[in-house]
Amino acid sequence: MRNITINIPEIYDENIQKLIKMKITASRSEAIRIAIREFLHTEYDNLKLLGYFDQVE
Repeated sequence: MRNITINIPEIYDENIQKLIKMKITASRSEAIRIAIREFLHTEYDNLKLLGYFDQVE
């Protein structure tokens, strides 16, 4: 895995900490990985719906 540094709004971190306390996610890194994975999956699906991949050869 690649290690990166990001800045996020404090409210995001506070909510991630709540998820950790609720044992929904194990760590801040895991929560951010899940969020990015879901974002990329959604965007990929949106591009397919728009026919983007039909146009690219």
